[in-house]
Amino acid sequence: MYCSLTLLQPEKCPLSQKMRIYEEERPVGIQIFGSDLQQMVMAAQMAEEAAPDTIDINWGCPVRKVVSKGAGSGILKDILKMIAITAAVVKAVKLPVTVKTRLGYDESDKPIVEVAERLQDVGIAAITIHGRTRAQMYSGKADWTLIGKVKANPRMKIPVIGNGDIDSPQKALEMFERYGVDGIMIGRAAIGNPWIFTAVKSFLQTGTLISPPSLNERIEVCLAHLDKAVEIKGEKRAILEMRKFYSGYFKGIPHFKTIRMEIMQLTSLIEIRNRLQQLM
Repeated sequence: MYCSLTLLQPEKCPLSQKMRIYEEERPVGIQIFGSDLQQMVMAAQMAEEAAPDTIDINWGCPVRKVVSKGAGSGILKDILKMIAITAAVVKAVKLPVTVKTRLGYDESDKPIVEVAERLQDVGIAAITIHGRTRAQMYSGKADWTLIGKVKANPRMKIPVIGNGDIDSPQKALEMFERYGVDGIMIGRAAIGNPWIFTAVKSFLQTGTLISPPSLNERIEVCLAHLDKAVEIKGEKRAILEMRKFYSGYFKGIPHFKTIRMEIMQLTSLIEIRNRLQQLM
């Protein structure tokens, strides 16, 4: 996810490095956020130069520093502006433009059924809806009822993708069957657990749950993740940011909590690599 203003400041955002796309990753989209129409248009055009398959506008991020600037789900307080910026981005690029958003800003106002249709009318190619308001952040349970109403709207012709609380293959199947969505998006459940996508796909196709990854496989993938993060972000930043992933990578491994706390204290790539390899 890229801030539109940051993209326009090359000294803060080395595009040649951060927007690197590998062919084996496709289809891939670049997501942008912001609240200024011209900045969003220019950011979308810059993102298009990296040759992704889609440009996604994030009208859903609930983080305070984003919302306080009228970006992310903060735009849900100004639907007219949301529609205007989206329309301008759609017109400015040749790639398909998609949107991710939420039900509304708070419990008193959940206009997603109307908003989805208006976004479709200005040309977006698909919409992803998180089943919470901005005020909820990630608390409580995601409400898929309105997502289902968007999908059931006979005027909606574009794909409707549901998001929120999908943390297992069984939950994914339930959401497809209950709400008829065209697709699902998995977010937090994939943190440190990239295997969830294969597990969900397999279950949807065969009805069979696949075996979880072995400890050695978890370690190998975790280390590959760490190495790539160091390559892109530098060792210090990568080590700090990787700390939020260890719980996911080693969830369910007996007595790993103590080891995780130990790894969290390590400050060099070599130390972390050595400690994890000792477990293999």
